[in-house]
Amino acid sequence: MKYIKRKLFFILLVTLFAIYISVPEKLPISINLPHVSFNKEFQKTFLNKPLLLGLDLVGGARLTFEADTSQLDASRKQEALSSLQNVIERRVNLFGVSESNVLLSQFEGKDRVIVELPGVSDTKQAIAVVGQTAQLSFAEVSSDGKDLKKTDLTGADLKSAQLAFDSVGGKPMVSLTFTDEGAKKFAALTEKNVGKVIPIVLDDQVVSAPVVNEKIADGNAQISGNFTQDQATQLAVQLNAGALPIPVKLIEERTIGATLGNAAIAQSVKAGVLGVTLVFIFMLIIYGKLGLIADIALVIFAVISLSLYKLIPIVVTLPGITGFLLSVGMAVDANILIFERYREEKAKQLSTAHALEVAFGRAWNSIRDANVATLVTAFVLANPLDWPFLNTSGPVRGFAYTLALGILISLFTSLFVSRNLLRFFIVEKSVDANPKKTKFFAFMQK
Repeated sequence: MKYIKRKLFFILLVTLFAIYISVPEKLPISINLPHVSFNKEFQKTFLNKPLLLGLDLVGGARLTFEADTSQLDASRKQEALSSLQNVIERRVNLFGVSESNVLLSQFEGKDRVIVELPGVSDTKQAIAVVGQTAQLSFAEVSSDGKDLKKTDLTGADLKSAQLAFDSVGGKPMVSLTFTDEGAKKFAALTEKNVGKVIPIVLDDQVVSAPVVNEKIADGNAQISGNFTQDQATQLAVQLNAGALPIPVKLIEERTIGATLGNAAIAQSVKAGVLGVTLVFIFMLIIYGKLGLIADIALVIFAVISLSLYKLIPIVVTLPGITGFLLSVGMAVDANILIFERYREEKAKQLSTAHALEVAFGRAWNSIRDANVATLVTAFVLANPLDWPFLNTSGPVRGFAYTLALGILISLFTSLFVSRNLLRFFIVEKSVDANPKKTKFFAFMQK
């Protein structure tokens, strides 16, 4: 019995934590935890996560750029445009916007790139990240100190760039790590200029001019300056994504509303709520107490799903909601397989405890095969490896991600949560009514 209670306590902790994360910040209630304090980093990571909504549900920003392909011949034009699309997609993802759309189009013979960013209202900041070139280079100062001479060390030699903070003043800066070849170039450059200044040039502007105290052979450097944290983060994003392969010019920026419209969104939500409610009622009518346990597990499933959507985070779109509802059906289907097998075992005059354990064991093969097949389909739709011959659409990927996550959570709630709730509320009750416990259940409680 203690073994089961420990599992139930774990389920309760997971559920309460998921509820705490899932409660919207603007909800007019507060949850006070006595004698518990959270540092700011913990709150930022876990407790203050917003639920990200897609362009179809909440709207966002739409930016249209015109690409200058006048200097390219026909054979290189398409390759350059595809490269441009990939670089912008990387920048958008590093910027923290997923489920975005980056599309190529033509208008009156001009090549355009359309960027749709769900949930983004500050178009200026988005333009700064998406459209700037971020051409990084290192220079040497001439002997008279008046001119700069560019070196062969450029942004192409970068391995990674990330936000960092000065250990003395705590000011934001960008930490650079060079490739093996870049580290050799940087070592030679610093050895040559010990005691001198090495200007760091970004888009033809000197952003930092550190003095070299000694040869730096580990391939690490810092860009410091009067950066705000947001500016340093944006610079790191641009450097990580690389320079744009061809020049672009912003020709349109606008904020757009939800593409589905408020009425369509409200109807979709109502349909989802109605569908889940009917599932609850069906399980209660057909399976009674067993159905009630399944409904409780479904509530836990929904709360955990919502909390993980915030923590990962996953941008919720209408296709994503569809994936969630489909995973609800998969969770119910698993419970139905178990309950029907349980009824078959009970018909053989087995004890409640024995029938339950046999039902879970024998239903597992069917549950496993069905869920693995669906996970394979979700993997193909999500295309996490960015294979060019598979789907790259943001909404389709959102559907795949929510479906896959829902299946994994449903396995937890069906095979762990439901099982232990049934052991405690169904099996224990039947055993207590009959003091002659079965040897099988006695073994399960050790």
